[in-house]
Amino acid sequence: MAGHSKWANIKRQKAVVDARRGSIFTQLSRAIIVAARNGIPDPAGNFQLRTAIDKAKAAGIPNDNIDRAIAKGAGTFSDNSILEEIRYEGYGPGGVAILIEALTDNRNRTAADLRVSFSKNGGNLGETGCVSWMFSQKGVCVVEGVIDEDQLLEASLEGNAQSYEIIEEETVEVFTEIANLEKLSQTLKTKGFKVTNIELRWLPGNQVEVTDPDQAKSLLKLIDTLEGLDDVQNVTANFDMADGLMELSIN
Repeated sequence: MAGHSKWANIKRQKAVVDARRGSIFTQLSRAIIVAARNGIPDPAGNFQLRTAIDKAKAAGIPNDNIDRAIAKGAGTFSDNSILEEIRYEGYGPGGVAILIEALTDNRNRTAADLRVSFSKNGGNLGETGCVSWMFSQKGVCVVEGVIDEDQLLEASLEGNAQSYEIIEEETVEVFTEIANLEKLSQTLKTKGFKVTNIELRWLPGNQVEVTDPDQAKSLLKLIDTLEGLDDVQNVTANFDMADGLMELSIN
C-alpha cells in the first residue's frame, strides 16, 4: 500500500501543473458524465456525482462545462458520443503490474494508444485478467492538516474505516469498503477533519520493489504517459521504490 500511496501523494503535488493540461479537463468532465448516467443527475442525492463535481471545481473547470457534462450524463444534452467504461491491464518495466481505468467512445483507438505507450516505455499491454487479481478496490478519504491520531482513530472506528496510513506529517489516507465511503467521509467531516479528496482506488495485494534508477525512470515515464492519454481516467501499479527514485517522476 505504501508505494502506491507515495505515488498518489506525488500526483496530488503535481495537480496544479497537470490541471493546465487539456487532458485533465477531459478526464474530469467524463467522470461527471458517467456519474450522472449511473445515478440521478442531482449531486445532492448522488455521492459519486458530488465527488466528481468537487474534483472538477478544484481543477478550475468552469461551471458551464460542469453543467454540460451533467446534462450529457442525464441524456438531456447529446453530442452523439457514447462513453464506455473499460479496464485495461498490463506490465511495466521490471514486471510491475499496471491497472488502467478508461472512459472511451472508441475502444479500438484507446487500445492502440495504450499499446503504443506501453511498447515505447518498456512495458506490455496484456489480456483482461492478467493482473487485476493482484488488486482490490477500496474507498479512500484523504485528510490534511494538523491531526490528532487518537481523535482520528476514534472517528475512523465510528465511520467503519478499515485502516489508515500516515503519508506525511499532515496528510493521512483512511481506507474503507466502497459502499461505506460516503458514511466515512461524512463522519470525518462531522468530527472536524479536513477531507481534501474522496476517491475509489485499486490497492495492490503485493508489491514489486524497484531499485534500479533506469528502470524506475522508465516505469514512472510509462505511468505519466498513460495518465496523459485523454481516455485514461486512472492508473494503478503495484510498485514500491525509495523516495529519491520516486522524485524522478517530477523532474
